[in-house]
Amino acid sequence: MKAELGVQPDVPRASRPARLRELASLFLKLGVVSFGGPAAHIALMEAEVVRKRQWLTHQQFLDMLGAANLIPGPTSTETAINVGFVRAGWSGLWVAGASFIVPAALITGAFAWAYVRFGSLPQAAAVLNGIKPAVVAVIAIAIWRLGKTAVKDTTLGVLGVLALAAFFLNLNPILVLFGGGALGMLVRQSANRVQATSGLLPALSRRPLSRVLSAAAAATSIAGTALGRPSAWRIFLFFLKVGAVLYGGGYVLLAFLEQGLVQQHAWLTRQQLLDAIAIGQFTPGPVLSTATFIGYILGGVPGAAVATVGIFLPSFFYIALLAPVLFRLRQSPWIAAFLDSVNVCAVALMAGVTFRLGADALRSWSLWVIAILSLFVLLRWKISPAWVVLSGGVAGLLLNVVHA
Repeated sequence: MKAELGVQPDVPRASRPARLRELASLFLKLGVVSFGGPAAHIALMEAEVVRKRQWLTHQQFLDMLGAANLIPGPTSTETAINVGFVRAGWSGLWVAGASFIVPAALITGAFAWAYVRFGSLPQAAAVLNGIKPAVVAVIAIAIWRLGKTAVKDTTLGVLGVLALAAFFLNLNPILVLFGGGALGMLVRQSANRVQATSGLLPALSRRPLSRVLSAAAAATSIAGTALGRPSAWRIFLFFLKVGAVLYGGGYVLLAFLEQGLVQQHAWLTRQQLLDAIAIGQFTPGPVLSTATFIGYILGGVPGAAVATVGIFLPSFFYIALLAPVLFRLRQSPWIAAFLDSVNVCAVALMAGVTFRLGADALRSWSLWVIAILSLFVLLRWKISPAWVVLSGGVAGLLLNVVHA
């Protein structure tokens, strides 16, 4: 792995403790200032580790980014983890990942404390009411841009429509992703008459598709659906399982959370989920820090801690275990077809959950105005979504003052 992804030979390598300090300093800084979602995070990392520090070549960085897109979990966080591993080995893996995650978790946790304590105040409610339509606009833009890339042909377009229909029929999001991935892979490869070049099909033949899908469904099942305050262990298990199967990045998290927390367990209302998503989008760092906010609502500080650890822990193990082979996977037409199909289904899930969240967020003409203006700004100018979300909160506060 180091031979493939190692640093340029003309760049002097510092001692391991020095490299760990460099990693901690860099990713703590990025965790504080990286507003704007995964694309913005990746751009900041590329500027730091390729252009400024020359730890990696541009091609090496692109290979790592591609690898992160092939496995479940947050792309930008897994890229940070991989940079840490390449720069300082196993200890660097943990230092870089934790340094990028912790600032976002602490900031989100502070917002969660304020939400629980002051969320019922008119001013706080007004700010959140303005943030929500802006968040819906941000997600809609992401869906549009990702969809243009994901829908490469008519077959994938039809698969996306089927996935969206499955979502509205309340099928499990994991079944939609893996079932859609398997279906799209088989259809596209049969149509193209391409022979398998990897061991994927033998593996599937040894484990029938029904067993694969059943295992995926079980992965999101947590014993019991009783209402009330869940234990820290149940919170940890829920977010661990979400983190282990979350394809498509932070935005697809919305579909998993809406299905599990609102519909299946009824631990949150849809309104609380939308508030959590708004804070997760507004704060810097990984969008998955939404888990910190939700964990605090469900179980206070212990709940926030176990939710954060649970949702991010699988990413560390995926990078540690799979990085040596990930760079060869795209060469297999079977796996490439599977990943293309999963991406389309992920975009469809994002569209479905955005429709539901929009129904909760856009309850008056003034909130529609905020959403439409947010869409216009995001389409017209290259501006960080964090500023759009912040502006939505300010607009909500001003509207509250006007109506008072």
